[in-house]
Amino acid sequence: MAIPAASMGPSALGQSGPGSMAPWCSVNSGPTRYVLGMQELFRGHSKTREFPAHSAKVHSVAWSCDGRRLASGSFDKTASVFLLEKDRLVKENNYRGHGDSVDQLCWHPSNPDLFVTASGDKTIRIWDVRTTKCIATVNTKGENINICWSPDGQTIAVGNKDDVVTFIDAKTHRSKAEEQFKFEVNEISWNNDNNMFFLTNGNGCINILSYPELKPVQSINAHPSNCICIKFDPMGKYFATGSADALVSLWDVDELVCVRCFSRLDWPVRTLSFSHDGKMLASASEDHFIDIAEVETGDKLWEVQCESPTFTVAWHPKRPLLAFACDDKDGKYDSSREAGTVKLFGLPNDS
Repeated sequence: MAIPAASMGPSALGQSGPGSMAPWCSVNSGPTRYVLGMQELFRGHSKTREFPAHSAKVHSVAWSCDGRRLASGSFDKTASVFLLEKDRLVKENNYRGHGDSVDQLCWHPSNPDLFVTASGDKTIRIWDVRTTKCIATVNTKGENINICWSPDGQTIAVGNKDDVVTFIDAKTHRSKAEEQFKFEVNEISWNNDNNMFFLTNGNGCINILSYPELKPVQSINAHPSNCICIKFDPMGKYFATGSADALVSLWDVDELVCVRCFSRLDWPVRTLSFSHDGKMLASASEDHFIDIAEVETGDKLWEVQCESPTFTVAWHPKRPLLAFACDDKDGKYDSSREAGTVKLFGLPNDS
């Protein structure tokens, strides 16, 4: 059964992860032109703004493919959708219907009007922002904790707490296949070519299946402890994994080898996101900052300060804007009350 990252302690492993002995880890010839350019940009665009979204903590944020909307899913059993206006998010609608926490959501890869939510109520729901209606409710066998939409838009995969992954036809809303795994499944994703399916697991491995056959292709020992999250870069060159050893590993998609490790976080890595150009990688944990690294060197490009653990990060698909959500408390009235806000970093300092 998948274990929440919040229950794991800080890393005692330091640099002992995969790839840490690579020669390029010790050689540094100074910041690249890209890093200097982005640091210059963020010096003038380092503002983070908060936007009220939910009445309880936000588990998941995601941008529509055109970048016009941001969706958030919450412990309060709802999803919210915001429109991105010049330098702010404007709440468009709240989506109600789930009977339990909305743990993860994602958008259709090419249709900016459709998104899907996974919930502990044993259903997934597909929503259309044009009608603000739920266009399909699909019953599943267990409490759902992770979800992804295939790059070709035809299939939705959903994983539950019992380590079952169900593949659902996005048009007919019927189950096409179901796989029970013997290991703890944490996060799931197709590769960009849509012909392989990746799972991170509780033993620190990345399991790769062929798609649509779902036959095992390879199992990679990625980390010495629980491998929590996985993201593919939009250029199709790399994927990244984050784990309980507080390391982020960068992998070559074609060679399936680890090319680099990022080790600035001290706590289990819960969430990752590549920027639209594939050149920046945001990673976050219970550390009170989000690390932004240059992908090609692993160098620190920026860090975004936060006051509490971060649950989810998502780069905008066209601009250097980072949406995220933390375990914030509404301290004004009651320090135990969850704030339920969505945050946006990268805004002009004078906005």
